[in-house]
Amino acid sequence: MGFLAFHTSFFFFLLLLSRSFDPVHGDAAAVPDQEEALWSYIIQLHPREAAGGSEAEASLAASSKHDWHLSFLEKPSSVPRVEQQKNAQQPLSSSRLLYSYHTVFDGFAAQLTVTEAASLRAHPGVASVREDRRVELHTTYSPKFLGLNLCPTGAWARTGYGRGTIIGVLDTGVWPESPSFDDRGMPPVPDRWRGACEAGEHFEASNCNRKLVGARFYSKGHRAANHPTDTAREYASPRDAHGHGTHTASTAAGSAVAGATVLGAGTGEEEDGGTARGVAPGAHVAAYKVCWFSGCFSSDILAGMDDAVRDGVDVLSLSLGGFPIPLFEDSIAIGSFRATARGVSVVCAAGNNGPEPGTVANEAPWVLTVGASTMDRRFPAYVRLGDGRVLYGESMYPGKLHSKNGGNKEQELELVYAAGGSREAMYCMKGALSSAEVSGKMVVCDRGITGRADKGEAVREAGGAAMVLANTEINQQEDSVDVHVLPATLVGYKEAMELKSYISSTPRATARLVFGGTRIGRARAPAVALFSSRGPSTTNPSVLKPDVVAPGVNIIAAWTGSVGPSGLDGDRDPRRSNFTVLSGTSMACPHVSGVAALVRSAHPSWSPAMVRSAIMTTADATDRRGKPIADDGAFGDGMPLPADAFAMGAGHVSPARAVDPGLVYDVEPGDYVTHLCTLGYTEKEVFKVTHAGGVNCSDLLRENEGFTLNYPSISVAFKDAGGGSRKELRRTVTNVGAPNSTYAVEVAAPAGVKVRVTPTTLVFAEFGEKKSFRVLVEALRMGKDSADGYLVWKQVSGGQGRRRTVRSPIAVTWVLE
Repeated sequence: MGFLAFHTSFFFFLLLLSRSFDPVHGDAAAVPDQEEALWSYIIQLHPREAAGGSEAEASLAASSKHDWHLSFLEKPSSVPRVEQQKNAQQPLSSSRLLYSYHTVFDGFAAQLTVTEAASLRAHPGVASVREDRRVELHTTYSPKFLGLNLCPTGAWARTGYGRGTIIGVLDTGVWPESPSFDDRGMPPVPDRWRGACEAGEHFEASNCNRKLVGARFYSKGHRAANHPTDTAREYASPRDAHGHGTHTASTAAGSAVAGATVLGAGTGEEEDGGTARGVAPGAHVAAYKVCWFSGCFSSDILAGMDDAVRDGVDVLSLSLGGFPIPLFEDSIAIGSFRATARGVSVVCAAGNNGPEPGTVANEAPWVLTVGASTMDRRFPAYVRLGDGRVLYGESMYPGKLHSKNGGNKEQELELVYAAGGSREAMYCMKGALSSAEVSGKMVVCDRGITGRADKGEAVREAGGAAMVLANTEINQQEDSVDVHVLPATLVGYKEAMELKSYISSTPRATARLVFGGTRIGRARAPAVALFSSRGPSTTNPSVLKPDVVAPGVNIIAAWTGSVGPSGLDGDRDPRRSNFTVLSGTSMACPHVSGVAALVRSAHPSWSPAMVRSAIMTTADATDRRGKPIADDGAFGDGMPLPADAFAMGAGHVSPARAVDPGLVYDVEPGDYVTHLCTLGYTEKEVFKVTHAGGVNCSDLLRENEGFTLNYPSISVAFKDAGGGSRKELRRTVTNVGAPNSTYAVEVAAPAGVKVRVTPTTLVFAEFGEKKSFRVLVEALRMGKDSADGYLVWKQVSGGQGRRRTVRSPIAVTWVLE
């Protein structure tokens, strides 16, 4: 599976690289001695007073901090003089200092040799030295599907469409000319905004406006890894060369654009005629370009987060990440801790490595982690076989580009599979298809290895007239569509097997493609997308991840003018479109970033934990038919099984209820420190994550005996194979609804588990009042690998109108040691 669901071969290449978690370095081959090669490192420092200075020196102006950081590279005390002489060909100068961080991280990024890095690790003022790492990049109808509409009691009306909030998007930049960033009707830029609109290649400060209030770019980590800007494809500026950042930014907060289509495709049964808008169209956007064609580098990401928090964003949206690693090695987790402590809500994509368990990324308990779900919108494109059978498929091919041999929509063509006889031909890899065998025919291509749109290009280049993209067993019925460069459709695994059987049993198999436009009203939606990464969290098992799911399949949103809507660059796809369709948790993340902006607009004094709680406890656990949300990655008897908590977290996000949750679970930054101690982190590891000095975990745990993080969900891991194991958890809720309200508890215990809540009723006399309760979770027997249930506080009196329900999933795992 092409985990990024992004349509260029670059992303597959990037995935392969990111799996290795290689540190970022310069061209070692250019240096005779490997130890003399320059590598990029992120250096975390102790507070300056710990290194011999005074407390007054701990808070430094930017210029002073830069000089202080530079001193670690220049002073003999930090790098022995013998090593300075040994490395005379690589002088330790400001050219080696990549970034000085000021807000979300205490330290700097620099290029060092292995020997120099080892010396810095021994410096008394240095807390840690870790390699820079590469991570991966992980709409029209979706706001309506989420229940956002123009009614006077809806979330948009109640929040002014997110008015007054600023969403910082860390991604591949922005295409400012997109109509989604038109600022007509936008209020003035908030006075508190301290950001900038950085000029650069094909980008002027005047490109920013009241919608796009800021734009910056970061390439020092990228270039230090010997990845100079590809001037043929990229821009040394905030301008977006390949569209991912433009797409995510417009999904979060794009302005309304009437009649939005992808080259004429994508409209149909929508009541508003295909008006595209973001989830929080009244919010402002700031773009921080931290990703390039060669990847996203931790040093650049930290620099973007550092500036974004100083600039004054309210929400940070990161549709990127790696694979599960300890929090004290995770730059996103480390940077987001400080951001959260400063009042910024951080929303991250869960990753696209599902449906395997334990694959969820961005697991830190202070971030809101988002998985992907489907919607009830379809783009049918049927395969009508020569014998009359019809196979269901989906496509957004708009009919604007045809094959070399004149293939047209709905033309009957001869079918061919594995033309050329090789494995490469089965996957329609570039140059693997025999022109003599595919010319003028409909070619069946197995999904995988290369990008979906790349396969269509390979077929077209070989003279094929049309393509059927066939899901393999790993993809099952997953239906991410593309804007192909020739007539094409994607069929599920069941249909693919039937199609291949027809080809192998028929002397001259034929088929035609029948395109059905856009259809609304899919019977089963939402469902958890097959590719969405699943829990449990491998580094933080006492916190359930992902937190929620949101639309992430076939999302139409703004696009760059630099490449075609298929994602293919240059002459491979000369078409240009203001919009395109993408799939991935990258697309789900900005939906929730937009919801966070709506909640913050309605409740500007709320902490990030309160915002997260409101989104989680109001999420839907059922689909539009009232049935349990299904999991497209889990099947039984040929049908999707209900999604468990490790697939969907608290459920599918519900913006209208999130702005009025009734009760919230709040968390103080210091509570996260105690939580890290409960995970067995050492004081040094806690400092690496939180920058909190003087932490004594033994004392903290003794003072907070039985501590459990006040999280809106419940996750318990039993290590005893038998029954009788029990754990008690304490939770505290704050009334943010009507005074004189009463809530009663309802519990559905996981299979094999007994759950008891005390008290069973919470009575609130005042707004802002807090009440605590205890949850006893007892394993009655050894269960399967996991089980889940829920706990709901239901409002039974107080207030007017809708009775609030505050739902928390309960996830239990049995771990055999």
